[in-house]
Amino acid sequence: MAALDEPLKKILGGTTAKVLAEHLDLHTVGDLLHHYPRRYAERGELTRLADLPLDEHVTVVAQVADARVLKFNGGRGQRLEVTLTDGSGRLRLVFFGKGIHKPHKDLLPGRRAMFAGKVSVFNRKLQLAHPEYELLDRTADDGADAVSAFANQLMPIYPACQQMASWKIAKAVDAVLPSAQDAVDPLPEALRDGRALVPLTEALLKIHRPATKADIADARSRLKWDEAFVLQVALARRRRAETQLPAVARRLVKDGILDAFDAKLPFTLTDGQQKVSREIFDDLATEHPMHRLLQGEVGSGKAQPLDALVLTPRGFRPMGEMAVGTEVVVPSGDLAVVDGVFPQGEREVWRLVLSDGSTVECDDEHLWIVGDGDTGERVLTTRALRGDLLGADGRPKWSIAPAVPVDLDGGGLRPRDPYEVGRALADDRGGVPDAYRNAPLKDRLAVVQGLMDGGGEFFGYGAAFRGAPAASAEGLAWLVRSLGGSARLLPSPGPGGVYDVAVALPDAYPLSRVAAPAPGRPLGDAAFRRTIEAIEYVGRKPVRCISVAHPDHAYVTDHFTVTHNTMVALRAMLGVVDSGGQAAMLAPTEVLAQQHHRSITEMMGELAEGGMLGGAERGTKVVLLTGSMGAAARRQALLDLVTGEAGIVVGTHALIEDKVQFHDLGLVVVDEQHRFGVEQRDALRSKGKQPPHLLVMTATPIPRTVAMTVFGDLETSVLDQLPAGRSPIASHVVPAKDKPHFLARAWERVREEVASGHQGYVVCPRIGDEEDAPKGAKKGTAGSKGAAAKAGSPEDAEEKRPPLAVLDIAGQLTTGPLDGLRVAVLHGRMAPDDKDDVMRRFAAGELDVLVATTVIEVGVNVPNATAMVIMDADRFGVSQLHQLRGRVGRGAAPGLCLLVSEMPEASPARARLAAVAGTLDGFELSRIDLEQRREGDVLGQAQSGVRSSLRMLAVIDDEEVIAAARDEATELVAADPELAGYPELRIALSALLDDEREQYLDKG
Repeated sequence: MAALDEPLKKILGGTTAKVLAEHLDLHTVGDLLHHYPRRYAERGELTRLADLPLDEHVTVVAQVADARVLKFNGGRGQRLEVTLTDGSGRLRLVFFGKGIHKPHKDLLPGRRAMFAGKVSVFNRKLQLAHPEYELLDRTADDGADAVSAFANQLMPIYPACQQMASWKIAKAVDAVLPSAQDAVDPLPEALRDGRALVPLTEALLKIHRPATKADIADARSRLKWDEAFVLQVALARRRRAETQLPAVARRLVKDGILDAFDAKLPFTLTDGQQKVSREIFDDLATEHPMHRLLQGEVGSGKAQPLDALVLTPRGFRPMGEMAVGTEVVVPSGDLAVVDGVFPQGEREVWRLVLSDGSTVECDDEHLWIVGDGDTGERVLTTRALRGDLLGADGRPKWSIAPAVPVDLDGGGLRPRDPYEVGRALADDRGGVPDAYRNAPLKDRLAVVQGLMDGGGEFFGYGAAFRGAPAASAEGLAWLVRSLGGSARLLPSPGPGGVYDVAVALPDAYPLSRVAAPAPGRPLGDAAFRRTIEAIEYVGRKPVRCISVAHPDHAYVTDHFTVTHNTMVALRAMLGVVDSGGQAAMLAPTEVLAQQHHRSITEMMGELAEGGMLGGAERGTKVVLLTGSMGAAARRQALLDLVTGEAGIVVGTHALIEDKVQFHDLGLVVVDEQHRFGVEQRDALRSKGKQPPHLLVMTATPIPRTVAMTVFGDLETSVLDQLPAGRSPIASHVVPAKDKPHFLARAWERVREEVASGHQGYVVCPRIGDEEDAPKGAKKGTAGSKGAAAKAGSPEDAEEKRPPLAVLDIAGQLTTGPLDGLRVAVLHGRMAPDDKDDVMRRFAAGELDVLVATTVIEVGVNVPNATAMVIMDADRFGVSQLHQLRGRVGRGAAPGLCLLVSEMPEASPARARLAAVAGTLDGFELSRIDLEQRREGDVLGQAQSGVRSSLRMLAVIDDEEVIAAARDEATELVAADPELAGYPELRIALSALLDDEREQYLDKG
């Protein structure tokens, strides 16, 4: 047996070895040698006591300030209180009962020592109860070896536990340190020399027993390279192995479903979507499995400023007021509802100047239905129009058609005859009242006829209204355009501020009741089109885009414009279906699976009805498969999959079950990949006759270093035209225990948002019933109290209560702080129909507050929801809190997220919440999340609680090392895939890749 594989029991004895194994997962000599010091203390150095984390086991070097014995329980009990100091803060030690005698003798004022214990708080002060300690400044006559061990040295402070203090671990390391001479060096000599890295044996000695700080730096550099390089070799071999696997090449087929789908889209894909699509289709065309990560929002935003106007049946309303369910007018004159609202933060905004003097503002990706007189209508982005604005003759090339006139009714009173209103306006030259602007067609036409008969001049098929003040001119132009006509404002000669308005209306709408038109050539439709004269830069503005549930996917703004959202992944799935394969999309929740299914079928239209009456000839079936489907629907879905009738299936974990069989699975798309374990992904991939292609998607930002390590065996695509942000979301931590009135104010804020016409969420970590709660725990928010302290100590610790539950909190709110509001619950155990009904009612504004679990974390889009209260927020991870918070601030109104926690201010959990409250930057939060979970295993073992394979390397901080190691590893594996020339490296890989980790990489 190699020296580093020797069990610790043989070296240290059974008792010590058992503690190290059970509490620190250290079993062999090698394990202990790779248990590196967390930091180093110099003799006389005082740790900053002010920065100690609550509820963590710590080791501190500090000086005794004072010590005193106090009586309690009427003099029957006694305790020793010792105060430590370091200049930055003070820390109290407390010892009880018979345990006070030795520390009372040892811990005299002025003494320095190392102390180890768990930081708690009592009476709002930090303390260590019954800590272990090691005196550092005894004299040699005391018979202790502390001075000889630590004097004039850097003292290693090891990651420790309550059962094993740091200095005891240091003594255990001393016992095994000679075995470092037998360590096998995994780094090739050429790499070591080229990077000026010390040998592994020297690095191990220096990391545990450094003489200088330079020793520590040398050791760290070397050991970081070990971890980075061995891991990157494993990932490089995995990438290479993927290229050796057989897969069916899924090449694009001309005139297939994908082409038909693209032809239906009333817009061009963004540059980012086109680039990512090319990468995906290139991968799909190869005869080995695609293994790609798609990072970023997959929607394509075509945005307008919040003050842009959208035509509704009641008249124009600002874009910022649009919400899901709002009825809007589409260019054909039909009405449709908004089915998606997508805030896009701030963007560069451009202004289209049209030939009639009107203007429209939008972003560079906005889409326009335009014609050039020769090729018919096309859909082009603002960017495309800017680059091709003028024809060969130097004249404007593109024109925009008018909208089909529709009846409006803003609800205002119209007591006077509209024709007479127009005659009166012609005399006093006032603005058109809103009630007559937002009126039925016949009334708007009557106002125009009154205006023109009162002050118009007619010629040919047109007319002019002379010398109108700005308000009159604008009102007349608005009415004429609303009738499908053209109106151009021209500055009038004479006093400033007045205009001549040239107007023309289609034949169906005569301009006058009394004046006959002069003879002239009839006007065709082209006369009412407006050309795009110029496109001007405006600056940065807050913007948003909407999608409209209508085949046109268009709406009427000041003029025609189009907006729509699609998915890169859907086009990839259609390409695979064209090639004869099937595509499966795995979603983490039923809510999200249902939304994806609905979205895909709506976007595909008749193409999603292959084989069905009325379906397209080239179409395919799109089926949904979830665990709660009825037996008949489930049987039909399974039949459609095994026969190949269904080309696309969207589902939850139900897709993974054994009875689900595919005809020819060609592509697996995993949405919100961080919600799935590798085993689940692998179970779905195994259903292909040959390994299917794999596309994993995440909207959670992933720093480059993480992508290189955690997803190092995936090729990465990033949609770089991401939404720049949401409406502002203010986030605050609510310390419910320290300041109960803050929680009361939180509920007041929810009521205030509801009173303003908005809605809110309350999120809890648990659904709630007796089966959920730990045995013996009481339901409710208070938790139960027990006498936890020994020897009659006054510290009564509150038992750990179960997480707060939806069913409990909903009941408390409806009879308490939210009494009178319309409150409903949503959680994963509800029947699908009930969940759908609650979400529909909430989206429609029939509910004020939704009390839910994390089932709302992804895919839920209710722009009118502006407030979120997350109960027990410390029970959620950073990324999850960021995802949850993204459910508010999706509309025009700013969002509010309140993170409620009972954890004390000094705790790591509160620090984590403060970080979330402090930034909306997803990349920054992902860095924070990773830094806090750096002990987690990047090879996936963190989920099972196994010690990290990365002990020295910090994925966030060591980007240069990781990138360099990746390059070196890729080059080495390309030259020697089996590592035949590197036996030491193979040994290190075997140690890293135990059976479980090897399977992880195989499953990828």
